[in-house]
Amino acid sequence: MASQLASVEGLLGLPRGPAESRLALARKILDGLPVSAVNRLASVVAPDDNAFKYRLIPRATLDRRNKTSRLTSEEGDRLARLAKVMSFALEIYRDPVKAREFMSRGHAMLDGQSPLDVALATGPGADAVINVLGRAAYGGAA
Repeated sequence: MASQLASVEGLLGLPRGPAESRLALARKILDGLPVSAVNRLASVVAPDDNAFKYRLIPRATLDRRNKTSRLTSEEGDRLARLAKVMSFALEIYRDPVKAREFMSRGHAMLDGQSPLDVALATGPGADAVINVLGRAAYGGAA
């Protein structure tokens, strides 16, 4: 099981009560995640890249969201999707540096694309990355 830091909620900087379910996260996304979730996730996924957050939310959009302090449900869903993939990578590799290396280099099972690019593009792409991570974790060809 992922630690609080490596949980989806932890990666987004959200508090999680002991009895909360994944449905609670879905509700938080629908209500609008705080804009701080962008910086929090970016600091874990790409700590040395100050512009990475703009791959998550375009600069002009992020500037507007800073005024309202909330993300739209679509933006929050995209962040949660990447946080879910990163959480699993951290759980598998147990080392943030190794997890980031996996996420940033091309992978044969993803047509040579980086897991990060695939996970950011679409939900099915994120599922494909999780599948690759699962194969690595549970002894399948990866």
